[in-house]
Amino acid sequence: QVQLVESGGGLVQAGGSLRLSCAASGSIFRFSAMDWYRQAPGNERELVARIVSGGFTTYADSVKGRFTISRDNAKNTVYLQMNSLKPEDTGVYYCAAAAAGEWYWGQGTQVTVSS
Repeated sequence: QVQLVESGGGLVQAGGSLRLSCAASGSIFRFSAMDWYRQAPGNERELVARIVSGGFTTYADSVKGRFTISRDNAKNTVYLQMNSLKPEDTGVYYCAAAAAGEWYWGQGTQVTVSS
């Protein structure tokens, strides 16, 4: 059973920073990709950042240059460093991971950016 647990969300002023963590049960080597999604009220869930097993990363245009996804294989954890936060970054952030054709999701962590 794969479990993903997000942490690090909170309330921050515009221009501030947060670092989200996604801790996986067991080794993250088994995941071909690990993603961060977000969902704002009334909006669809959108892909924010992805890191694949080879370390290649991709980002949504809206966060390029501000967010950085990384992984610590020794800690079985993926991070999302978020800098220069904007009110439009507000939402619930979810961690997702792909393994053997299945996707697994965390419960989400709330990020609120005040103007």
